Amino acid sequence: MTALITGASRGLGRALAIELARRDVHVVLVARSGVDEVVHEIEQQGGKASGITADGAGDAARIAGEATGLAGPIDVVFHNASTLGPTPLRALLQTEAGDLQRVLDVNLLAPFRLTQLLAGPMSLRGRGTVVFISSDAAVEAYPTWGAYSISKAAGAHLMRIWAKEVPSVRFLSIDPGEMDTAMHAAAMPDADRTVLQQPEEVARQIALEVYP
Repeated sequence: MTALITGASRGLGRALAIELARRDVHVVLVARSGVDEVVHEIEQQGGKASGITADGAGDAARIAGEATGLAGPIDVVFHNASTLGPTPLRALLQTEAGDLQRVLDVNLLAPFRLTQLLAGPMSLRGRGTVVFISSDAAVEAYPTWGAYSISKAAGAHLMRIWAKEVPSVRFLSIDPGEMDTAMHAAAMPDADRTVLQQPEEVARQIALEVYP
């Protein structure tokens, strides 16, 4: 089995890579930096991992090609890479169009492009899974979370449309809940970290959902 994980150098992406490698999945880690350290950690534990340093917002074709070359046909894609936009978070009236565009590029267009490249081969093989890491912000209207919320709502609906159009591939949108990550700290610096889930716990839950 093979899995490609974007945003895999820290937080939930890193935890997913380590968890899946323990389940004998060859994981391909994608991030703008830091993938080599996680690959080394996985290999030290006896797992199989490959790393690609890339920005998913602009390198989808290279990512798809290199991932297939490194691991063979990709069985599962985890669209985990995400950005909040500028922090502290701001109301839509104070959000620059360029900032919204960057959030959409990372959180929506990058998953769209990568899915286009990998769902076709999955469909030809008659199997495959595409997972979009979503958020409760996709369904709840939280003040100052506008850019991020818009991108997550669109991404979740994107998965639903893919599921109708490519029925031989499984498409999932998973809300992992609030986790103790750098992204959460940037968005909510005053939050009580002790009540947040750990990424490792969430990764185990997601692995059970994707690999029942």
